[in-house]
Amino acid sequence: MNPDVQILRGLRMAGEAGASGAALAKQLGVSRAAVWNRIEDLRRHGYEIEASPHHGYILRASPDALHGDDLMARLPSPKAIGRDIRVFTETASTNDVVEKLARDGLPEGAVVFAEAQSGGRGRLGRTWVSPAGVGLWFSILLRPRLHPTSATQLTVLAAVAVARAIERQTTLRPAIKWPNDVLVGHRKVAGILLEMSAELDRIRHAVLGIGIDVNVPAEAFPESIRTVATSLAAEAGHPIDRPALATQVLAELDHLYARLNAGDFHEVGDEWMRRCSTLGQHVTIHMGPRAVAGRAEALDEDGALLVRTEHGVLERIVGGDVTLDRRA
Repeated sequence: MNPDVQILRGLRMAGEAGASGAALAKQLGVSRAAVWNRIEDLRRHGYEIEASPHHGYILRASPDALHGDDLMARLPSPKAIGRDIRVFTETASTNDVVEKLARDGLPEGAVVFAEAQSGGRGRLGRTWVSPAGVGLWFSILLRPRLHPTSATQLTVLAAVAVARAIERQTTLRPAIKWPNDVLVGHRKVAGILLEMSAELDRIRHAVLGIGIDVNVPAEAFPESIRTVATSLAAEAGHPIDRPALATQVLAELDHLYARLNAGDFHEVGDEWMRRCSTLGQHVTIHMGPRAVAGRAEALDEDGALLVRTEHGVLERIVGGDVTLDRRA
């Protein structure tokens, strides 16, 4: 484990009691001088670390910036997601970075964050605006033991994880719009993009991309989406701690992914349905040239949406562009 991860984890666990330089040195297997050098480097990166003759080192404040070592230090021992966290100042798309890592054979669970994206994208080829330092733009490499027809389960568990994390880190009560949006007050604050490489009977790897508008100011959104998009800060009325929210999302994802691998997706699906604002609504779903209209009734065992048409037929919808049917 990286020394900075161990130091930051030790400081966070010690809290106000402080962690002595001697204890940290013993834990790392280095000299106290080496610990002091690492502390100085952390201070240069914006960490406020107090040195007390009686209590040792005390972490007083952290910067509102994404640092891979700090994110890993904040996480409990992950089962899969978060064992490898990388942060870029800017990249075109974090999904593209993770796709390359997947082709290079990296184990699942790697996470790539970018403080800004120049080519962020959402579903159906849409652009995702990703300004620097105000959001969470990241992707996760997964190698799930799923049949390709069940891949929607990954989008479902991601939506539940994001909604849980927002609820636990803020006073907001998010809802989920099928298939990949998280809403606050009927406006979108987060989206999920699942891309994968698969054979007929197995998924080689999946890239789960997540974008959360955390502290994005209203003027940063294009005028065309200001009525349908918002940020957590705008809804809460104050800035949100991005690193804390990032690690909460990763912890929730890791927990739910373990549940999925244990065969407990039905419980994740049940929570998704409780949070979903689409169910019970009359919707129109566009899938290329085809459109299906009806009442959204439930989620099936693979994560597909079940829609009852006006003719009484129950349609199974795996993906599409959903709009509420105001005429119904």
